[in-house]
Amino acid sequence: MKFNDPGNTTAQYTIEQATAKLANELKVNKTLTQLDLAHNQISDGGGEALAEGLKVNNTLTQLHLEGNQISDRGGEAVAEGLKVNNTLTQLDLYGNHISDRGGEALAEALKVNNTLTQLHLEGNQISERGGEALAEALKVNNTLTHLDLGYNKISERGGEALAEALKVNNTLTQLHLRTNQISERGGEALAEALKVNNTLTHLDLGYNKISDRGGEALAEALKVNRTLTHLDLGYNKISERGGGSLVEALKINSTLSILHLTGNQISDRGAGALADGLK
Repeated sequence: MKFNDPGNTTAQYTIEQATAKLANELKVNKTLTQLDLAHNQISDGGGEALAEGLKVNNTLTQLHLEGNQISDRGGEAVAEGLKVNNTLTQLDLYGNHISDRGGEALAEALKVNNTLTQLHLEGNQISERGGEALAEALKVNNTLTHLDLGYNKISERGGEALAEALKVNNTLTQLHLRTNQISERGGEALAEALKVNNTLTHLDLGYNKISDRGGEALAEALKVNRTLTHLDLGYNKISERGGGSLVEALKINSTLSILHLTGNQISDRGAGALADGLK
């Protein structure tokens, strides 16, 4: 289902009608397990209709809504659906227009939902308030394993809140925070969390502002962490000092298998030290 003229109100009405009809089918369908509606210009009305379908459907496990035009109203509706749905395991809302209000609603849903394992919210407009709300949800949620918040507007407070959540959460294995506004203070907070967290295997902090102080803190965490296998610190303004600390950590750490340091400021000498550390 593709409609390629976003300025055509007739087409938009047709999209909403088609989505509403599909949502009604979800209420009675007993076989569908995956529904992909990505890049279909679905807006809040369609999101609300699908949310109503989720409230009664008991077979769907994956719902893909990436690249649509769902904003906070639609996000809130989907969140209400998640509160009662008990089969959906993967929800993809990448590249919509959800901001803090929608993020807060989804966070409230995560506090009671006990089936969702993957939530993709990358490429929305979630900032501090939404990030903090999702962090609070992670403290009580015990099913989510994959949370993607990349390409949002999360900065220090949101990063620190997520770090506090990681100290008590024991199910999340992947946390993606690429291309936000997290700087050294957030990096330090996440490092402290990694010292006690024993489930996270994949942390993506690429394209933030971690810098040397954050890099040094993460290096200290790697000396004691025994679960993280993938760490992305690409494009974070880390120079020789942070690179040197990571070298020392790699001499001790025995679980990290992938470390991305692309696009930093480590220089030839720092790269040489990293190479020596890997021997």
